[in-house]
Amino acid sequence: MSYFPAFRRSRVLPAAIASASLLALSSPTLAADEEAPKGEMVTVIKAAKSCFANIVEVSGFILAQDERQVRPERMGLKVADVLAEAGDTVTAGQTLARLNLPEGGSIVVQAPVAGVISQANATIGAFASAKGEPLFSIITDGKYDLVGLVPVADIAKLAVNQPADVRVIGSGDVEGKIRRVGPTVEPAVQQGQVFIGINTNKRLLVNAAGRALIKTGQSCNIAVPLTAVQYGSAGTVVQVVKRDRIETRRVEVGLMSGGQIEIRDGLTEGDDVVARAGALLREGDQVRPVAQAAANGK
Repeated sequence: MSYFPAFRRSRVLPAAIASASLLALSSPTLAADEEAPKGEMVTVIKAAKSCFANIVEVSGFILAQDERQVRPERMGLKVADVLAEAGDTVTAGQTLARLNLPEGGSIVVQAPVAGVISQANATIGAFASAKGEPLFSIITDGKYDLVGLVPVADIAKLAVNQPADVRVIGSGDVEGKIRRVGPTVEPAVQQGQVFIGINTNKRLLVNAAGRALIKTGQSCNIAVPLTAVQYGSAGTVVQVVKRDRIETRRVEVGLMSGGQIEIRDGLTEGDDVVARAGALLREGDQVRPVAQAAANGK
């Protein structure tokens, strides 16, 4: 009789161990591990609408809109006195030089227009000629053009009187307006000429380089960072996270500005877009998306 209790205790012990093992397997910690998100962590941004300015860029050189050359009306006159120099601002009728006549006496040479003297070739003692080198060249009213070339694709976007932001090397930023669009195209480069009149009181240097930005309109669509777009044999694509998995979307891109690019087709506002698309991410890959603001906070 005394052996039976010991025998029964030995049969209960394995059952207790098995029960404890089952409890351990069903513990919250192990369950959480099984439910933990898997895959590479990726930064995503919400696709949102934005407006892009359609900008045409013109690079060229500063030229005078109109330049008048000053010569005497007859031959054989000698320069007796020079009263103006290159760079001077003159008024119409202002005396620029005095010339001696062969028969005695003298005449004066006057500015035919108001403006800025761009060249002064008059030298005391030299002869002046009605057909030779001009004594002076005057930029009429001190008006200048930025003359440059634009691609054929952009010419149709330009029109007379469109405003332009002009930057001239050595003179800074000035305001401008399209004055004329050339009627022909250079066949070798497929570019056309545009003349942008400059409105400024600044003294500009002829032949100085300049650049103009002309806003011809705007387009409002989905915007994503340039880093979100991939170009390859499959076309232009972005990567979207949906249900924690990668989806590859073909897109149509448009204008670019400030590190952003316009998406005209292929995305919907609110899509979670991978901010920095990578070749290591493939269609269907499981990932752990993190919003860009949260990622920057880390």
